[in-house]
Amino acid sequence: MVSAFEKLWRLGPAAFVLKVIIGAIVADALLLGFILLRRSYRKYYFARRDRRVYELRQKWDAILSGEIPYDSWRLNSFDREIVEEISLDAFEAAGPEESARLLHFMRTTGLIEKRIFEARKYRGWQRMRALVALGRTRAPEGIPALAEGLRDKSTDTRHAALRGLARMGSPEAAEEILAWVGEAGMQVAPLPLQNALINCCRESPQMLLPYLQHADRPVREVLARVLGEIPTGSLDAELVAMAEDELPELRAAAARAFSNIGSGHALETLSELAQDPVWFVRLRAVVALGKVHNLETILPLLSALTDSNRLVRMRAAEGLVENKSEMADIFARVVATQDRYGFYAYLAALENAGLRQTLQADLERIRKRNRSLAESLLSVLKAGKLPEPKSMGTGEEVIAGVGRS
Repeated sequence: MVSAFEKLWRLGPAAFVLKVIIGAIVADALLLGFILLRRSYRKYYFARRDRRVYELRQKWDAILSGEIPYDSWRLNSFDREIVEEISLDAFEAAGPEESARLLHFMRTTGLIEKRIFEARKYRGWQRMRALVALGRTRAPEGIPALAEGLRDKSTDTRHAALRGLARMGSPEAAEEILAWVGEAGMQVAPLPLQNALINCCRESPQMLLPYLQHADRPVREVLARVLGEIPTGSLDAELVAMAEDELPELRAAAARAFSNIGSGHALETLSELAQDPVWFVRLRAVVALGKVHNLETILPLLSALTDSNRLVRMRAAEGLVENKSEMADIFARVVATQDRYGFYAYLAALENAGLRQTLQADLERIRKRNRSLAESLLSVLKAGKLPEPKSMGTGEEVIAGVGRS
């Protein structure tokens, strides 16, 4: 009787193909079995976790107060992870009193010390997870461990540590970030670094100044943007110096910062920056001038209305439209510029703000005193285009006529 192996041997080259087919079938069966087993296990795990979360939620107040002994769940890794996750989620919506209570609970149970240990000793995704959790607790004792995470070789780990320090929102966290940036330079993307410093430096923006003066150019630009985003009323002289810096990004940040403070140097400095050679510096300055709402800003905004950059013209027009007390005078000055691009930008801003009828009412008001000028300006507004220069006189005559009215 011929065995199965002998029959297979007689097949010759076809035997190899048959073996490959059988091997593929076995491999597919094993892979399918692994997938089904994994799905069954995950279904069981999540069902078990949901039940346990519900049970612990019912006892949450007793767990938090210590009425239920900590050892009843602390020694069980499954329960401990659930309790920690519930605590961290509660931090997101907790007020000051509840946050203090949760922080005391996590300190007493050793959960914070556990995360600090993991953040220092683990590597890879485990360290990232510990750093993120540590930042969510906002515990000051976690700052040194997060600072060590900033110096990790992995970019993802550095970003996780930076996010954790950003959640702290304290000057101590800002000091660690600034010290690291001063040592290593830009080791992360600019935007996460900027957001972290904005959140941590609100109470003491002056701590940025030493690094702003001596850091590398990429770092200086990020720090300047941070100063432009937070209130800096006590740094008036420093902002004036920034406005004269050789880096355009610093001058733009100074313009943005001046829009947030009521400085006596703001108008003069912003007027100078509105004539800067770099377009985005002029843009920031014009936006800041539009927020001042002062009659002295009309002239620099009118000058910016004839700028070569379209965005600068649009922002200048929006700033002029925001000044609702002198609409007729401003419209006459816009017409007097005889710049059709600036004129169209002003009309677009007027329509977007829904103030066309208000301007018409102001022009109707001056009709009684200067009929010809008012009718000319009304016709320009209705036609939506500039008239011939000779039809309305010179720009000075138009402005003077509105002023007398």
